[in-house]
Amino acid sequence: MKLTTRAIETLSLPAGKSDCIVFDDDVAGFGIRLRPSGSKNWIYQYRIGTKQRRMLLGSVTAVPLPLARKNAGELEARVRLGQDPALDKENAKRASADTFGALGDKYLEARKPELRPRSYKEVARHLTKHCKPLQGQPVTAISQRAVADLLRKLVQEAGDVTANRVRASLHALFTWVLKEGIRLPEGNIIAHTHKRDEKSRDRVLSLPELKAIWDACRDDDYGDILRLLILTGQRANEIAALRWDEVHDEMIVLPGERTKNHRAHVVPLSSRAKAILEKRGRDRAFVFGRDDTGWQGWGAAKHRIEARIGAGITERWTPHDIRRSVVTHMAERVGVLPHIIEAVVNHQSGHKGGIAGVYNKSTYDREKREALNLWAEHLLAFIEGRDAAVVPLKRA
Repeated sequence: MKLTTRAIETLSLPAGKSDCIVFDDDVAGFGIRLRPSGSKNWIYQYRIGTKQRRMLLGSVTAVPLPLARKNAGELEARVRLGQDPALDKENAKRASADTFGALGDKYLEARKPELRPRSYKEVARHLTKHCKPLQGQPVTAISQRAVADLLRKLVQEAGDVTANRVRASLHALFTWVLKEGIRLPEGNIIAHTHKRDEKSRDRVLSLPELKAIWDACRDDDYGDILRLLILTGQRANEIAALRWDEVHDEMIVLPGERTKNHRAHVVPLSSRAKAILEKRGRDRAFVFGRDDTGWQGWGAAKHRIEARIGAGITERWTPHDIRRSVVTHMAERVGVLPHIIEAVVNHQSGHKGGIAGVYNKSTYDREKREALNLWAEHLLAFIEGRDAAVVPLKRA
């Protein structure tokens, strides 16, 4: 019958039937479906090969007849061209569920058995924290421009090295997505983004700059972490992920799985470093971090402390620059010997490299404690505007 507004109002489900479709005479496959509940819905039915498909076009009360007939006509035209609208809709629905975040979780789960714990944590941070703007987007809809903009912003906020590491993690994820059978319209778009030239940083913070950072620190996680880095010269992630079972009365003892060179490392604590840790509660596994998982909020916290520093530091700096600065000042201002400094920061090169490293097994614990105490006194004297209570070491 020809479906009209008046004809539709008179339609009812025939007695004894639980389902009935009345087709329109004008558009092939277009009809109205009647159910026992009294509901009336527009449908479009067609055949592809031997398969018959049916699509719901909305309820009669929500979609006017002219619009429903127009939509059905467009679908009929697509079918005549050999397309399969219902399958296209299913694929689109599946693609919308394949978000960057969902596929990222599956990728991390697949890679976890293959990666070392530290590497897994790095990749997870790249794909969740650094790529947070992409999380809810279907992976097929992510544009090369969006990725390029994200990487450019990372260069500004965290530097070339971080941007390149995130880019590498993204490239691996998109390669995995393709191998999982998910078609990306433009292939692996990450391959066509810029890879930055990595330059070895040589930024050394002056004592006034270290004082500016120290004074801007508050008695919170980030402030305590930065002050411990300034006092000890250790790697930022080693302090940020510090556990209470690694903190002992006069020292920090890092197990090999937590250090870059996989060697256990003892960090003697000066009285000020010890005081920073003593004021924190021990009712948790990790010393720092809101959720007892270690400190995670580097970017936002650094923006806040830079706002407090103001003009105190005009050149860009990173937490890792603190380590290089401590090493430099310990050598130049306190007179600590190079091999002792290497022992302090657990750096395996120079004096302990080659054959010396094979035969010299000394950990220089006494010398490390003396060096860190001297450095702490020299630093704090400058920060507090007083004369140091000790005389720097003199080299022979």
